[in-house]
Amino acid sequence: MKTKKYILSFLYYMLAAFGISLTIKAAVGVSSYNSMNVAISELTKIEVGTITTLVNLLFLIACFFIEKNKKIPEYLFMIVSLVCFGSVINLFLYHFLFNFYIESYYLSIIVFIIGTIIAGYGTGRSLYYGILKFPIEKCCILLARKYNKSFSYYRYSVDILSILISLFISIVFELPIYIREGTILSFILLTFVINKTKNNESIIVKKLWDRKGEV
Repeated sequence: MKTKKYILSFLYYMLAAFGISLTIKAAVGVSSYNSMNVAISELTKIEVGTITTLVNLLFLIACFFIEKNKKIPEYLFMIVSLVCFGSVINLFLYHFLFNFYIESYYLSIIVFIIGTIIAGYGTGRSLYYGILKFPIEKCCILLARKYNKSFSYYRYSVDILSILISLFISIVFELPIYIREGTILSFILLTFVINKTKNNESIIVKKLWDRKGEV
């Protein structure tokens, strides 16, 4: 049973990274959170995956101070996970998808929506199994439990703050604006998909594993 959870968590974690890479590659704007990361990446010339890892580490530090019954080994494992997650984004974005061009605007929208759903689904499933955790979502869950507000409330707050930071960087340093139609689509879809998938085990996955038996 434990092996099953580790395998599924890892696969969903990689799936989320792939989905994020697709949304960035679509070039129709990016999600609220990623718009901040892309803007910082453009400003500093550091790869997006690396920036994503660094920002996630800040949220992980926040989690460390908020959580009462913290487990040090779990936090160390999450640090390793974050490095791997950022590396996967870089691998897809700067290598596997580097020569992948989308010439049609409508196809770009479709690719973005698919990427957002994939990223949200992967994130939600990883949260469900609780092995490889996402610091932002973990932080929002901790805050929701502590202050009796919904997970969505805090997750959307992170989105809004990310948009403001992204716009500030783009305007002040005269960089491209990454808040576009894709951002609106992601704002609507991402947290919705995460909420729908983080609480209930995927029926399809459950059937597949039931057929194979317990690992």
